[in-house]
Amino acid sequence: MSKFPWKTTMAVSALLAATAYAFAQMSPDGPMGMHGQMGMMEQMHQQMMQGKGDLRGGMGGRGRMHGAQFGATGTPTMPGQDAFGAIQEIVQILQSDPKTDWSKVSIEALRQHLIDMNEVTLHAAATPRDIDNGVEIKVTGESRTLEAIKRMVPAHVNELRELGWNARSEELPNGVTLTVMASETQPLKRLKALGFMGIMVQGSHHQQHHLLMAEGQLVH
Repeated sequence: MSKFPWKTTMAVSALLAATAYAFAQMSPDGPMGMHGQMGMMEQMHQQMMQGKGDLRGGMGGRGRMHGAQFGATGTPTMPGQDAFGAIQEIVQILQSDPKTDWSKVSIEALRQHLIDMNEVTLHAAATPRDIDNGVEIKVTGESRTLEAIKRMVPAHVNELRELGWNARSEELPNGVTLTVMASETQPLKRLKALGFMGIMVQGSHHQQHHLLMAEGQLVH
């Protein structure tokens, strides 16, 4: 007995016939020809009638036709917002660790830091200037953006020095001046190409800092 209701069977048959006709119209002299294409459609139709196809996910099983939209399992995986996802990841790590000291945990501190990152990345103004064998970048902003600049840029300079970069920062009334000198490992051409944000993303300390911050081991 057929796996599909008669209405579905008729609809599938009509769809396959229309598809074969369209292929033939687009390529009448192709290697398969009209008869070959019709034969292929008929074979697909028979497979579907035998239960080898799945209307929900295309031929060969669920997820192949719509995999690009819904993922292989049909289950959403994206958190929908990057800061939300970062916090979710840290919370999962803390919950899976039986040694977590919840009396020290501060997810709010992490959230405030992520707000800083958003302000500096998206709203800070960065004005570069070429200097002798280096670059000087004035990073400026107002209100919450200014607060974020003064917290993040000097802190990142310390990290750059640990990575071997020749960097320094100087506070301005409306921001911070970031100065990075070229070296054998960081040539001037690369520094100019990286610019402010390219320099700010150097190193892999951010992720570990997020965990330490949430654990209460690092002051925001």
